[in-house]
Amino acid sequence: MVDRGASPAAVPDASLPDEWPARPEVGLALNRVGSFDWDLDSSRLHLDAVALDLLNVPPEEFDGRVSDLGGHLPRADAARLDGLIARAMKDGSETYGTYYRVRADDGTLRWTYSQGRILRDGDGRPRRIIGIIRDATEELRHAADPREPQQEHRDQTSVVETTTAALAHARTVQDVIDFFKDSRAVRHLGADLLVLGLLESGRIHMVAEGPEEHYIPGTRYTRIDDNFPMSEVIRTLSPRFIESPEEFARSYPWLWENIEDIGICSAAYLPLIAQARPIGALGLLYREGRGFTRQERNLFIALGSSLAQSLARAMLFDQEHDLAEGLQQSMLPRRIPDVPGAQIAVRYRSARMGRDIGGDWYDAVPLPGGRVGAVIGDVQGHDTHAAAVMGQLRIVLRAYASEGHAPATVMARASTFLHELDTDRFATCAYAEADLSTGLVQIVRAGHIDPLLRHNDGTCRRLPVAGGLPLGLSAEFGRLDYPVTTVELDPGETLLLFTDGLVEQPGSDLDEGMRLLADTVREGPYDLHELADRLCDVVEERMGEDDTAVLLLRRHGATARGGSRLQQHIAPADPEALQAARHMIRAAVRSWGARERSDEIELVADELVTNALLHTDGPAVVTIRMISGPERRVRVEVEDKSSALPRRREPGESGVSGRGLLLVDRLADVWGVESRGTGKSVWCEFVLPEGKEEREAEAG
Repeated sequence: MVDRGASPAAVPDASLPDEWPARPEVGLALNRVGSFDWDLDSSRLHLDAVALDLLNVPPEEFDGRVSDLGGHLPRADAARLDGLIARAMKDGSETYGTYYRVRADDGTLRWTYSQGRILRDGDGRPRRIIGIIRDATEELRHAADPREPQQEHRDQTSVVETTTAALAHARTVQDVIDFFKDSRAVRHLGADLLVLGLLESGRIHMVAEGPEEHYIPGTRYTRIDDNFPMSEVIRTLSPRFIESPEEFARSYPWLWENIEDIGICSAAYLPLIAQARPIGALGLLYREGRGFTRQERNLFIALGSSLAQSLARAMLFDQEHDLAEGLQQSMLPRRIPDVPGAQIAVRYRSARMGRDIGGDWYDAVPLPGGRVGAVIGDVQGHDTHAAAVMGQLRIVLRAYASEGHAPATVMARASTFLHELDTDRFATCAYAEADLSTGLVQIVRAGHIDPLLRHNDGTCRRLPVAGGLPLGLSAEFGRLDYPVTTVELDPGETLLLFTDGLVEQPGSDLDEGMRLLADTVREGPYDLHELADRLCDVVEERMGEDDTAVLLLRRHGATARGGSRLQQHIAPADPEALQAARHMIRAAVRSWGARERSDEIELVADELVTNALLHTDGPAVVTIRMISGPERRVRVEVEDKSSALPRRREPGESGVSGRGLLLVDRLADVWGVESRGTGKSVWCEFVLPEGKEEREAEAG
């Protein structure tokens, strides 16, 4: 057997040099071959010592970024290399190779050759490029320019292709403008300066200059009949090529007087024509006199045509998006009413998705008794139908809340409405009814994201809210019970309701998004409107692709007022709802200044709720309210679905049962029973003693 990788057997080991065979890196270094490793995900570039020397980059000036190589390659070579690599990554190539020039310290140019292998993931996306760099000066010593005319033509063609590919990602007119404002775009096009003008209402608006701005007074807006190159190409719909300073001065004397100091010697001005009408003009300016060959002129015309199509597409996108956004904005509340005892801030940020719009919405509903309802929701889909359903849902939710229905009833009726609507859409929603005098907030959730609560010390936490099915689905499956979660909102605390566009981002799950949002809220400004703006800025920064609606509710200090009313829905075998009801009653009684009778009120309410759950098959609804008048009273009502009236009985031998109504009769000042359709309501009232404030008023 012969080992093909071994040395010949005829050579004795004693005659071999030390460190034989040479390591690969030694062989590469001795032959002036360097290596590089470019991680595309992190944009980090590693160059070994030989590669840095070949590119004439001092090690202390290299920080692992591609931008650190700027200035070491002539602009045309850098643009050609960028285009070649971009094309190789796009078309699925495994390798690429090319010659390019590197500028030495004395300004001379020497030839270098690079070859790279593109490593891709399982989906074919390029992740990494590993390759070599070697000196090619000796190899090409006898070639004045290794790029033959055919190669030069291919390079110029690649500029048009790569520019077209880059503009394909521009969705808005501003995206196109930003592309041409970038100094890299100017280098890529091989020009020294660039100007872009758009036709607006019969005038030419200069929207981009680069790489540095050389503003000439009087040229920001110009007329089509002015004696400027841009005006001429728009009038004639033909390109204008200026090949010398003399031609510039002769054809446009006023403009030449103002740009002579810049050092411009030649230029190519291209009309931007879409659907047989001009929409603007592009100017490429050069600091050296040059002639434009027929091939170059044809390529410039192709470049202008490509740019015009990109601009026309972006203009249509902007028009459609503005129309769609206007439609959605017209369905949102025009203004949020001022609510005594609270401050509310709302924001809506639309996704940049053309005419596709979402069904996100918010609303704030002033309610009697110092209460306010806050709504946030999201209809399935991103189209005008979603926006239309959203508008109808917003109206019915506002109507049900204004009629005085409990939060759970508001949500159930809205779900039934959506189910009966001629649509296959569903919607998620969260509704919070806040009593600003007590700070108690009742929240119901229909498949929506949990809200957040920001405390006075700046900390922020997620509020776990029991939820039901999304609107429309709960009615379809006959599951219209929406549990109510009660929380306390202290003066200065802020409740945050929002749609999923605020927390969803690529590569992160919902929990991670909620943690990031909580951090943003904690670190954000205290001012409510500034905080709302900051939240929308975060979505913009991470290029969120979904609509976002935000409602922030902050409670101010408030005094109790007559008519305050709170309600809790309690399903059978739901200890959490029962605990929430007890918490609601205790907090309400204390906030209304009824501490002296709080134990009696809590005990009676607990007995009534327990009786309703034990002796009926359905849920119970407990309501507590403050009644003003000559004497202040607290009224507790427990409603169930049974028409059987309660009766007072003597306690049994065990002394456990039969005490409920005896306690009610003994502790309450008055009680009774009212029929409610197919059910009934057992109620009782407690007269509150005069508080300190009332006694001081009488003494005065």
